[in-house]
Order: sequence, then C-alpha cells, then structure tokens
Amino acid sequence: MNFPTSYSEILERMAGVDPVDYGRSRNFIDGAVTYLSPYISRGVISTKQVMDEVLQRSLPFYKVEKFVQELAWRDYWQQIWIAKADEINEDLKRPQEDVLHYGLPQSIENAETGIKAIDQAITNFYKTGYIHNHVRMYIAALACNIGKCHWKIPAQWMYYHLLDGDWASNALSWQWVAGANSNKKYNANQANINKYCHTDQQDTFLDVSYEHLAQMGVPQELNNIDKIKLSTPLPERQDISINKNLETLLYTYYNLDPRWYNEGEFNRILLLEPSVFEKYPVSKKSLDFALSLGKNIPGLKVFVGEIKELQKLTGNSNFIFKEHPLNTHFSGKQEERDWMFSVKGYYPSFFAYWKKCKKEL
Repeated sequence: MNFPTSYSEILERMAGVDPVDYGRSRNFIDGAVTYLSPYISRGVISTKQVMDEVLQRSLPFYKVEKFVQELAWRDYWQQIWIAKADEINEDLKRPQEDVLHYGLPQSIENAETGIKAIDQAITNFYKTGYIHNHVRMYIAALACNIGKCHWKIPAQWMYYHLLDGDWASNALSWQWVAGANSNKKYNANQANINKYCHTDQQDTFLDVSYEHLAQMGVPQELNNIDKIKLSTPLPERQDISINKNLETLLYTYYNLDPRWYNEGEFNRILLLEPSVFEKYPVSKKSLDFALSLGKNIPGLKVFVGEIKELQKLTGNSNFIFKEHPLNTHFSGKQEERDWMFSVKGYYPSFFAYWKKCKKEL
C-alpha cells in the first residue's frame, strides 16, 4: 500500500471508503480498511470529516455503525491524552503484570519471530510505514504478554516507524493489550493468526491452546531483548522570513490541515520543536511524509526550534493554533479541533464514551 500526499488524492481515497465492507472484514489482513489513518493522524483530514463523508451517503446506520465506532476510538484516545496528559506514558489503570524486561525482543525488531504472518508484516512495515491494526495487536501481545516486556519501549518503537503515529492511540492501545489500561490482557494463538492473516502455519510457539498460552514461560524466540535508542533526524534550521504585519498560524506534526484558514493572508509556520521529538521520536520516513503533506499548504514555512525561539523571531507570542496535548505551552489564540462529537473528558471505558456519542447521531 502506498500513501500519496497530494490533497486531491487523499480526498479521492476518502471518497472511496466502503464502510459496510469495512465492518465485515476489517480484522482480516486483506480486509476493506481505509488507509486513511496517516492523514487523520497528521491532521490533514479529521475524524469528523471522514464520518460526515460516510453519513451523507444515507446508508442505514446499522450498516455503518462499526465504521463510525472505530473512528470514534481515535477521538477517545485523544480525549484521554488531554485529560491525563503525561500519565498516559506510564501504566494508566494498573501496573502491567509479569514484567521481566524493559526493551524490545530482537526477533520482533528484526522480523525473525518465526511467525510468518508477523515477520512479513514487520518487513513490510519498515518499507511502507504502515501495519494492519490487528497485526499491531498481535505484535503487542507477543512483546508484552508472551515476551514479558513492559509495553512502553515496544510502543515507542512502533510509533517511531508509523506514518500514522498517534501517541495517544498507540500508547493506550499497547497498554490495553498489556492489561495496564484494561481488565485483562489480550492474546492470540497461531490459529487466530492463521485465520485473519490467511496462513496455515503450524508447530510454532503460538500453536497452542489459549489456556497453555496464558501459563507458558517466555519462548526462546523472544528472550533476547534490545534496549533500543530512537532519535528524530530533524532538518537543519533554515532562516525564515516573517511578515510582522500578518497574524501567524502555527502548524505542527499533528496539524497539517490544508482547509484551516485556507483563505486570507497569514504567516504559515510548521513548528518542529526538538524537545517534542526528543520525547516522542519519529523516523526519517515518518517525518519526510509529514513534510510532504505540508506542501498542500501554500506558503508553509518550516521552523526547527522551540516556541520561545519563534516568539523571539516574530516579536510576537499571539499565534493561532489548534488545541493538542503537545501544544499546552503555546500562547495566543487556541482553536478546537474538528471532533466527531461534543463529548469531552475522561471516560474509563470506550463504551461509556461511545454511549454518549451515539446519542448525538
């Protein structure tokens, strides 16, 4: 799967979504997934924009409910990040149990687990920056519940390489699998993987019952642990010119919306703060993808530096920016993101959140 970066192609992909087939087949590796997640995560399109595109087709709601519900998970994770801030970087609800390692199994990092579907998916992941959501869960279960690794470093590894990297969705999903943000751990055996990945592999360390899976020790395939170090290759800072007579719009790695104030004269600056990428590193592929998406915004200039340095350069701290947990230190005019629903705040379960959201439909 390729990910074009022109806005017209992105809108064409959104228009081609099949929400009904998605609801039936999304868990299969060749299912009718949308491949819109990289554009949603980078703020090029919003979850509401995608929902509106589907709802305007006047299909019976029961046929599209699963699609809308899965979209709402993204807003739900973001609402938790807003409410809990840096708490999502640690075990949120309860300590992860049975942790033996803090790192990533080398066999996962090197796509050498011996589970053919997973190894192939990881190999393609490095090439494309994308991995099917069901396979993400398989990998998280392997690393955390079979390999007994704490979730955070493996989650950072996956976020680093994802074109659709959304730290809230990624970190909290890994915690959900590992039992730190859920009532129980998620596991999958070889039969489950074979079903959804269309393989027929046997005699692997996962080719056992779920009862055995929950009790077995760490297999030798997952015993070698790498304490990986990740860093973001930010571009060198270039001098940028600022028209001090114009207001300044701040874009970030999470907001590259071409529709935002698309009429009118503004300074348009994509701010890449080294402190943010030190805390949440991303790969060169992921960063290059974001920079390419920024070309949909006419006149966008890239500033590599901290917000205080930009304030000094512009002589002004009254920027216009969209709300995000990574923007709480910005000053100026904060605008709300394009949420699917008006439901805000922390809900301990998705379905408590979804119950309120569904009333608005």
